[in-house]
Amino acid sequence: MRQATTTTRGDPLSTSRRLGRRLIQLYAGLALYGASSALLVRAGLGLEPWNVLHQGLAERTGLTIGVVSIVVGAAVLLLWIPLRQRPGLGTVSNVFVVGLAMDGTLALVPEADGLAAGVALLLTGILLNGAATGLYIAARFGPGPRDGLMTGLHRRTGRSIRLMRTAVEVTVVVSGFALGGTIGVGTVLYTVSIGPLAQLFLRVFAVPSASDGSTVVAAGTPRGAILRP
Repeated sequence: MRQATTTTRGDPLSTSRRLGRRLIQLYAGLALYGASSALLVRAGLGLEPWNVLHQGLAERTGLTIGVVSIVVGAAVLLLWIPLRQRPGLGTVSNVFVVGLAMDGTLALVPEADGLAAGVALLLTGILLNGAATGLYIAARFGPGPRDGLMTGLHRRTGRSIRLMRTAVEVTVVVSGFALGGTIGVGTVLYTVSIGPLAQLFLRVFAVPSASDGSTVVAAGTPRGAILRP
């Protein structure tokens, strides 16, 4: 019985299937994240912190919000160099997939017609964003550029993840609002609900470890960080 268990764990086919599932989760999660963020834009009731900045920059530059997201993601990734952060496949993919999916969804979904439609889009966007976060993180291909910035600052300064995340996101929201980004009830609702939703979906989409069959995800992620693309 012991020997059979060892053989199963080392089965190349099983390993290949696990990798395939992780890759599907990664790209499905990133695409869904971009799509759900677009729903928040169309709701018109307030965006998540980083997209407040992206929207503000889009208003000033004339670029689409998806393109701005890609440019900002690439710029933030450059900040990883002095922080000595190491990107993964998920990190690099995040820069492009989220922005492209966001622009694609915005091209298909019209703006909310009335408050009821806006609330429906807002709630749907937040729920799907939580699912996307769970899919993406559970794939274990590395954090997004913006989360890596927070964890890198945590390591370099010795300050808590919570403090670094709060400082970065407050700066981002204030800057985005000054540039014309949308802050509203959706921003507040997203902030208080994304943590519990992400935690729920992390459990739902957890990929068993190749070594012990457990469902521990995002190994090495600093405790207390809520990772988002």
